[in-house]
Amino acid sequence: MTSELAWTGRVDGTDPEQLRWHQVVTPYRPGGEPGACVFVGFASDEGVRRNKGRQGAAVGPDALRRALSPMALPAPLRASDAGTITVTDRRLEEGQRRLGTTVSALLNAGAFPVVFGGGHEVAYGSYLGLANSVAASRRAAAPSTAPSRSKPTVGILNLDAHFDLRPDLLPSSGTPFRQILEADDTVRYAVIGISQPSNTAALFDTAHRFGVRYLLDDDCDPARVTTFVDEFLAGIDLLHLTIDLDVLPAAVAPGVSAPAAYGVAPAVIQSVCDRVTASGKLALVDIAELNPAFDIDHRTARTAARLVHRLVTRHVA
Repeated sequence: MTSELAWTGRVDGTDPEQLRWHQVVTPYRPGGEPGACVFVGFASDEGVRRNKGRQGAAVGPDALRRALSPMALPAPLRASDAGTITVTDRRLEEGQRRLGTTVSALLNAGAFPVVFGGGHEVAYGSYLGLANSVAASRRAAAPSTAPSRSKPTVGILNLDAHFDLRPDLLPSSGTPFRQILEADDTVRYAVIGISQPSNTAALFDTAHRFGVRYLLDDDCDPARVTTFVDEFLAGIDLLHLTIDLDVLPAAVAPGVSAPAAYGVAPAVIQSVCDRVTASGKLALVDIAELNPAFDIDHRTARTAARLVHRLVTRHVA
């Protein structure tokens, strides 16, 4: 079901130069314009609950829609909303499969899916969608800067204070990337913004064992981040960008499950978004951990919306 009530805001007019997001987002219908953005909500607290975090991210999707709605567009574009998948009765795995099915269908239709979480368990559902999409294989056949391969190389770039590589048997918001790497050893995984005090030595060992590339939050100066992103993009065909909002400083993003004591500056995170969305390799995006119950003056929601705005309005299909 599409959350029409979340797409509201000020109207200055209907001419192209007066449009805001809420004026262009329509309910999703198959057969839309190839490359157009399609928003999908994933209302889930279950992964955060299992990971013993602060619950409340299940209402994040509509909070993000409301924050994005009044933003002014630099130029007309087409966008639609495919509604929200809700995890009920603690059936997280079923919800992730449903999200994967939805994302696959959107990719196969030529859309650019942008998923609003929910806890970071959203990333596993998004990955299922990309991994099982026919569109991924077709796109990988196009000219690429990466070496020629029979199967596309999928890269996951995570902007996050945490590795989310926990070995727990029960999937949660702390396990999605370990689940992915154990299921598919061709996936390349990189993280920007890792907080050393928030990750045990065992998690760093796991990251090294899986060949994970990462930058600590202490090392996220603009030049180093740019080099890191460019090198990662050069070795992949398709990119899954996943943003856990706790990568940002707590003063900027207080409304998350685990606020960052240090974090990465918003300007640096925005520069990463600019780099990947201009690469032509960005297949889908998900945004995780927006928790309105702990937000202050909608800071976290507005910052997340600004990043989504930047990614979509500058996206190169």
